[in-house]
Amino acid sequence: MTGSVIKPVVIPATPLQRDGHATGLPATLRTLPLPSVPTPRTNTAVYGLAAVDRRGRIADHAIVHALGWQPGTRLDIRETHGLLLIHADPRGVFSVTKQGHLRLPAPVRHRCCLVPGDRVLLAADPDRGLLIVHPPAALDDILAQRHAGLLGGDSA
Repeated sequence: MTGSVIKPVVIPATPLQRDGHATGLPATLRTLPLPSVPTPRTNTAVYGLAAVDRRGRIADHAIVHALGWQPGTRLDIRETHGLLLIHADPRGVFSVTKQGHLRLPAPVRHRCCLVPGDRVLLAADPDRGLLIVHPPAALDDILAQRHAGLLGGDSA
């Protein structure tokens, strides 16, 4: 066998560790970058998703529990700017069902273009005793603006 000898590859020596400190490296290379810490929540809101059934009912026991509503709790339901605002009201016409569901009245569902199977975002504010129901159309509006800002373009 005849041929030339290939020189071995030599990996540079790494700095030795002495007393837990690397030697021979600038200080900026000795530490790993840390991820930014998210801001802790200061809000007491409770969120949930629920599907509207064929009778206009939505169910999320965590939301109902967070608001302290029991079966039979009288409710006031109003549509405002495409959202549904629901709060306990002793004079309310609507109420929490025996199973702990909320029944959205047909006129309200029609006004918000809700059909059976639509999923809605539920945002409970226990401090105010308020539940805000976000129909898909409202979520589209909110998220289109947020996504356009994030992606640096138009929402269309």
